[in-house]
Amino acid sequence: MSQTHYLKPGRLDNIINGSIAWLARRGISLMGTAELSVRGRTSGEWRSIPVNPLPYEGGPYLVSARGHSQWVRNLRAAGGGRLQLGRKTQHFTAVELADEEKPTLLRTYLERWGWEVGRFFGDVNAKSTDEELLAAAHKHPVFRITVTD
Repeated sequence: MSQTHYLKPGRLDNIINGSIAWLARRGISLMGTAELSVRGRTSGEWRSIPVNPLPYEGGPYLVSARGHSQWVRNLRAAGGGRLQLGRKTQHFTAVELADEEKPTLLRTYLERWGWEVGRFFGDVNAKSTDEELLAAAHKHPVFRITVTD
Protein backbone atom coordinates (compact mmCIF):
# COMPACT_ATOMS: atom_id res chain seq x y z
CA MET A 1 0.00 0.00 0.00
CA SER A 2 1.51 3.35 -1.04
CA GLN A 3 1.79 5.91 1.72
CA THR A 4 3.15 8.67 -0.46
CA HIS A 5 -0.12 10.12 -1.77
CA TYR A 6 -0.99 13.19 0.27
CA LEU A 7 -2.43 16.52 -0.82
CA LYS A 8 -1.29 19.07 1.74
CA PRO A 9 -3.83 21.75 2.65
CA GLY A 10 -3.11 25.31 1.62
CA ARG A 11 -3.57 28.46 3.66
CA LEU A 12 -7.24 28.87 2.67
CA ASP A 13 -7.92 25.19 3.45
CA ASN A 14 -6.44 25.67 6.92
CA ILE A 15 -8.61 28.72 7.56
CA ILE A 16 -11.75 26.89 6.41
CA ASN A 17 -10.87 23.75 8.41
CA GLY A 18 -10.27 25.87 11.50
CA SER A 19 -13.66 27.52 11.11
CA ILE A 20 -15.47 24.22 10.57
CA ALA A 21 -13.73 22.68 13.60
CA TRP A 22 -14.66 25.72 15.70
CA LEU A 23 -18.32 25.28 14.71
CA ALA A 24 -18.20 21.53 15.45
CA ARG A 25 -16.83 22.20 18.95
CA ARG A 26 -19.85 24.43 19.48
CA GLY A 27 -22.32 21.80 18.29
CA ILE A 28 -22.87 23.08 14.75
CA SER A 29 -22.33 20.41 12.12
CA LEU A 30 -22.08 21.41 8.47
CA MET A 31 -23.37 18.50 6.38
CA GLY A 32 -22.37 15.93 9.01
CA THR A 33 -18.98 17.26 10.11
CA ALA A 34 -17.44 16.52 13.48
CA GLU A 35 -14.07 17.26 15.01
CA LEU A 36 -11.68 14.31 15.01
CA SER A 37 -9.00 14.23 17.70
CA VAL A 38 -6.17 11.72 17.70
CA ARG A 39 -3.05 11.55 19.85
CA GLY A 40 0.10 12.50 17.95
CA ARG A 41 2.32 9.51 17.25
CA THR A 42 5.47 11.22 18.53
CA SER A 43 4.24 14.02 20.81
CA GLY A 44 1.36 12.15 22.44
CA GLU A 45 -0.64 15.39 22.35
CA TRP A 46 -4.17 15.57 20.93
CA ARG A 47 -4.32 16.75 17.31
CA SER A 48 -7.68 17.82 15.85
CA ILE A 49 -9.18 18.29 12.41
CA PRO A 50 -12.74 18.41 11.03
CA VAL A 51 -13.91 15.24 9.27
CA ASN A 52 -17.05 13.87 7.65
CA PRO A 53 -17.85 10.58 9.43
CA LEU A 54 -19.63 8.37 6.91
CA PRO A 55 -22.63 6.50 8.29
CA TYR A 56 -22.85 3.22 6.40
CA GLU A 57 -23.57 -0.44 7.08
CA GLY A 58 -21.27 -1.58 9.87
CA GLY A 59 -19.92 1.96 10.25
CA PRO A 60 -19.39 4.76 10.79
CA TYR A 61 -16.29 5.19 8.67
CA LEU A 62 -13.60 7.83 8.34
CA VAL A 63 -12.30 8.47 4.82
CA SER A 64 -9.17 10.50 4.14
CA ALA A 65 -9.89 12.43 0.97
CA ARG A 66 -6.41 14.01 0.99
CA GLY A 67 -4.60 10.70 1.31
CA HIS A 68 -2.08 9.54 3.88
CA SER A 69 -2.36 12.64 6.04
CA GLN A 70 -1.03 13.28 9.53
CA TRP A 71 -4.35 12.31 11.13
CA VAL A 72 -4.24 9.01 9.23
CA ARG A 73 -0.69 8.27 10.41
CA ASN A 74 -1.61 9.23 13.97
CA LEU A 75 -4.76 7.09 13.91
CA ARG A 76 -2.78 4.09 12.67
CA ALA A 77 -0.37 4.51 15.59
CA ALA A 78 -3.00 5.26 18.24
CA GLY A 79 -5.64 2.75 17.12
CA GLY A 80 -8.44 5.13 18.07
CA GLY A 81 -9.43 8.64 18.99
CA ARG A 82 -12.49 10.74 19.62
CA LEU A 83 -15.15 12.55 17.63
CA GLN A 84 -16.70 15.68 19.05
CA LEU A 85 -19.79 17.64 18.15
CA GLY A 86 -20.59 20.25 20.75
CA ARG A 87 -20.63 18.66 24.19
CA LYS A 88 -21.04 15.17 22.76
CA THR A 89 -17.73 13.32 22.61
CA GLN A 90 -17.46 9.75 21.33
CA HIS A 91 -14.29 7.77 21.93
CA PHE A 92 -13.64 5.06 19.37
CA THR A 93 -11.31 2.37 18.15
CA ALA A 94 -10.43 2.17 14.47
CA VAL A 95 -9.60 -0.57 12.00
CA GLU A 96 -8.17 0.31 8.59
CA LEU A 97 -9.84 -1.35 5.62
CA ALA A 98 -8.06 -3.20 2.85
CA ASP A 99 -8.26 -1.59 -0.58
CA GLU A 100 -10.62 -4.32 -1.82
CA GLU A 101 -13.21 -3.21 0.76
CA LYS A 102 -13.19 0.46 -0.22
CA PRO A 103 -14.97 0.96 -3.60
CA THR A 104 -18.55 1.02 -2.29
CA LEU A 105 -17.56 3.24 0.64
CA LEU A 106 -15.64 5.65 -1.58
CA ARG A 107 -18.62 5.88 -3.93
CA THR A 108 -21.00 6.54 -1.03
CA TYR A 109 -18.62 9.14 0.41
CA LEU A 110 -18.35 10.89 -2.96
CA GLU A 111 -22.13 10.80 -3.46
CA ARG A 112 -22.55 12.64 -0.18
CA TRP A 113 -19.53 14.98 -0.11
CA GLY A 114 -18.11 14.96 -3.65
CA TRP A 115 -19.00 18.64 -4.03
CA GLU A 116 -16.66 19.35 -1.11
CA VAL A 117 -13.83 16.82 -1.52
CA GLY A 118 -14.05 15.74 -5.16
CA ARG A 119 -10.98 17.78 -6.10
CA PHE A 120 -8.85 15.43 -3.98
CA PHE A 121 -9.95 12.35 -5.92
CA GLY A 122 -8.71 13.35 -9.37
CA ASP A 123 -10.69 11.67 -12.13
CA VAL A 124 -12.60 9.41 -9.72
CA ASN A 125 -16.13 10.38 -8.72
CA ALA A 126 -19.35 8.83 -7.46
CA LYS A 127 -20.19 7.56 -10.96
CA SER A 128 -16.84 5.82 -11.45
CA THR A 129 -16.80 2.07 -11.93
CA ASP A 130 -15.79 -0.29 -9.13
CA GLU A 131 -12.56 -0.93 -11.01
CA GLU A 132 -11.74 2.79 -11.18
CA LEU A 133 -12.50 3.22 -7.49
CA LEU A 134 -10.40 0.18 -6.63
CA ALA A 135 -7.49 1.61 -8.64
CA ALA A 136 -7.68 4.81 -6.56
CA ALA A 137 -8.34 3.07 -3.22
CA HIS A 138 -4.67 2.94 -2.18
CA LYS A 139 -4.62 6.76 -2.18
CA HIS A 140 -7.51 7.14 0.28
CA PRO A 141 -7.28 5.38 3.66
CA VAL A 142 -10.62 4.30 5.14
CA PHE A 143 -11.20 3.32 8.77
CA ARG A 144 -14.18 1.54 10.32
CA ILE A 145 -14.69 3.05 13.74
CA THR A 146 -16.35 1.48 16.75
CA VAL A 147 -17.61 3.82 19.43
CA THR A 148 -16.45 2.68 22.86
CA ASP A 149 -18.54 5.03 25.06
